[in-house]
Amino acid sequence: MDTALAECAEGGARIVLAEGATGCGKSALVDAAAERARAAGALVLTAVASPEERHVALGVLRQLAHGEAGFALPAPTPGPMPVSAPRPGLTNGAAPGPEADGAGSPPARVEAMQAFCARLRELSAERPVVLVVDDVQHADGASLQYLRYLARHARTAAVLTVLTGTPHAEDLDPVFTTELMRQPHFTRLRLDRLTPTEVAAALAALRPADGPRPPGTDVPAGEPARTGASLAHEGLASSGGATPTDVLAPVGGFPSAGDLHRISGGNPLLLRALVEETVAGTGAGQPPAPEAGGPYAQAVATCLHRTGPTALAAARTAAVLGEQATPDRVVRLLGGSATGARRALAALEAAGLVEAAAGRPEGVRFRHAAARAAVLEDTAPGVRADLHRRAARLLREDGAPATTVAEHLSTASADPEAGLGAGLDAGFGADPQADPDPDPDPDPASDPADVEVLLEAAEELAARGDARVATRLLELALRAAADAETRHGIRLRLAQVASRFDPAAAERRLTALLEAHRSAAQNTEHTRLLAGLLYAQGRIGEAAELAPGGAGGPAAAFDTELDTPWAVSERLLQGSRLAEATAAPLAQAVRSLTASDQPDRAVRWSRKLLAEAGAADAPGWVSLFGTLHAEALQRLGDLAGAHAHATAALQALPDRAGSAFHCAPTSVLIRACSAMGRFTEASRLADRQLPPRLPAGLHGPAYLRARGLHRLAVNQPHAALADFLEAGRLLADWGIDRPAHLPWRTDAAGALLLLGEAGQAEQLVLDQLAHPDARRPWVRGLSLRLRALTGEPRRRSALLGQAVEELHRSGDRVETARAMADLGRALQYEGSPKGNTMIRNAWNLAKDSEAVALCREILPDAPLTPPVRDRTQPGGHTADGGAKLSGSEQRVATLAAQGLTNREISAKLFLTVSTVEQHLTRVYRKLRISSRGDLPMDLTPVSRTAV
Repeated sequence: MDTALAECAEGGARIVLAEGATGCGKSALVDAAAERARAAGALVLTAVASPEERHVALGVLRQLAHGEAGFALPAPTPGPMPVSAPRPGLTNGAAPGPEADGAGSPPARVEAMQAFCARLRELSAERPVVLVVDDVQHADGASLQYLRYLARHARTAAVLTVLTGTPHAEDLDPVFTTELMRQPHFTRLRLDRLTPTEVAAALAALRPADGPRPPGTDVPAGEPARTGASLAHEGLASSGGATPTDVLAPVGGFPSAGDLHRISGGNPLLLRALVEETVAGTGAGQPPAPEAGGPYAQAVATCLHRTGPTALAAARTAAVLGEQATPDRVVRLLGGSATGARRALAALEAAGLVEAAAGRPEGVRFRHAAARAAVLEDTAPGVRADLHRRAARLLREDGAPATTVAEHLSTASADPEAGLGAGLDAGFGADPQADPDPDPDPDPASDPADVEVLLEAAEELAARGDARVATRLLELALRAAADAETRHGIRLRLAQVASRFDPAAAERRLTALLEAHRSAAQNTEHTRLLAGLLYAQGRIGEAAELAPGGAGGPAAAFDTELDTPWAVSERLLQGSRLAEATAAPLAQAVRSLTASDQPDRAVRWSRKLLAEAGAADAPGWVSLFGTLHAEALQRLGDLAGAHAHATAALQALPDRAGSAFHCAPTSVLIRACSAMGRFTEASRLADRQLPPRLPAGLHGPAYLRARGLHRLAVNQPHAALADFLEAGRLLADWGIDRPAHLPWRTDAAGALLLLGEAGQAEQLVLDQLAHPDARRPWVRGLSLRLRALTGEPRRRSALLGQAVEELHRSGDRVETARAMADLGRALQYEGSPKGNTMIRNAWNLAKDSEAVALCREILPDAPLTPPVRDRTQPGGHTADGGAKLSGSEQRVATLAAQGLTNREISAKLFLTVSTVEQHLTRVYRKLRISSRGDLPMDLTPVSRTAV
């Protein structure tokens, strides 16, 4: 540039065309050249072309003439020239006609061009004249014609014409460039993006004179670095002429030059914005982290709009395609001229905005996620949604994975006014806890072919455990589907997935499906699936409506669930992973273990499944298995644990009221609070208004029993009896009256005893003893206790002794303590000295279980102080010194704690009385107690074979 200016000063004409991608410093270069020319005494006339003024005839020329008087230009023609009109001298893109150099132009225009050229000659005779036209690709045709004329007819004048343009311009007049290239005094300059070495040199120029070099700014030997002056034209200086140091004062360390070059691509405009953004926000040596809406994002948007509309459209297309973007797909999605689309991609690559994707030689990607985000943010929501829909169709045609196609469909369906965040994040990961229209009208704009790909993607994602996204895709498929049967199947799948997050939402979906089923016939498979989902929710009555009676009915399934051997249930739990398809069978297996003779196994497995549900981010499952864990703990008499886990299960529910399922953890809480003496809390929970659908499910009888037990505890036997009888009626109506699940008869018998109706109470107890479930230790123990209280006094202690043994075997510590207290009172009535010991042991066991209400019932005046002795560890009690009870010692101690004499123990265990005494002596020493009255009641039960 300095050489051209020197030759101009010596009287020769020169033409310089500086070409480069957007942001590569063309404007900064010519501004610097203009300043040098003015400093050297030259007359500088400048103009900046713009796309908005391309239709203004002689717009660029008038800007040039405005800088000096004496130019005679023709008056503007009335009315604007259409933007799409061909440039003067061109016809449909053909070769220039005779008027290209003015020979065939109208006389008035030829004379005007001659006068313009003559005036420049006059001025150049006094001093060199420098004409500067920035962004010449946007100049109007008439001005270009003047410049061509000047290039041909002012070769001997001291005129330097400096032009800037981009080689990828969409509307550049090839005739104009060709005409310039024919001139012997023409020079073309190419401004490329900065290399990593040049970026390092630029950063070095910005560091303090006495400070450390920014990291990564070492310049390899043998490769010259640009000086601060030579970098001015590359965009590191502001348009106002400030030096780079003026613009970017080094406040802290810079990121490495390699990181800056990788993100900016060496584009000086992007580099300057990136440095500005990271100087204050990034520590020395840390990778740049440009933010949305920051200087870097703004510079990206500026580059795009200055590159041209086709390049902008190509950038938006590539941004929407994301990881699936290739030049071929961008061209196909853009439509129109393939040549123009590829030129636009070349312009984006030349500007450093996009590059070949790593690992995908045929792919194209933005250099940084912030650049892609800036492009998407700059795109109108409606345009963005349309691009995503078209991208989905294109990718489907190309055989892309279903999840990839579905992601675009999901993003396109997001609220067009919600902005970028909703389109990319919320759209393809919507929260399924929201309760959308369960049966939305089909979207007439949807492509029926989208349904299959959405369903395929939803199943694939659900199998991976990403059920939130799967729910969103199922909802989209429901809107896209027009076939009634397909829509019904999708709604069933939505109900199944919804239980993972919100059981209340799943209930509402199933209720809507049930109503639709009642109003219109459905296929057998859908009916079977609906019945299974209803059963899994405990809605036995409604499930029976769809599959009444028979071996495959809900009642039969419930019997199978309760009667499955614990070993079979445990094999299922061992071999299955928690998922949508296994959640219901696993829950049934846990319930089966809770009702079995091994409820402690239910505790272990429900704890494991609860942890898996938490890891799967499934609040519905967390509540389900948390409730099952609480029920298993309550079955063992761990009231504090049951209370804690039931509370957590209730808190995990997004909707804690208005659903039947929330009554399941509430039932556990009512029973636990009542047994622990927290009557106010229990009353608050029991007095809540019940959901209208509660009586139709298993949670209804469980809630009625819990409320009845609480009312019994607060001396409301009439209300309690009503709850127990209603629970029994519901179970009988559904054909699932199983005491192993809910022993309402013994509950009602307890209420009847308080009302003085011993005869009715005895009949209920006898009915329960006659039930096959009475062979189970828990059911038999409960029944024998009430049989003793309703039967003849002379048999009471014997029956209560059997009840204590059965309940102790069942693992229910609270009911064992209750039966022991009754046995102690019976023994006292008989005058036995063992009565007091038994009552004290019952009180200790109740106290250990935190059954405060039972403690007050057993010994009203006893202080509820913490027990002095140590708690046990799994596998047997230990003393302070760590001595562990042997199996024989533990069996003897267990029976002694139950109140049996040494002789009775010897008979049961087939030992001599002396051996029993020796075992007890060692037990006392190891546990550091002095008598059998201090023996704990939470020892491992004596097995049936040992007895």
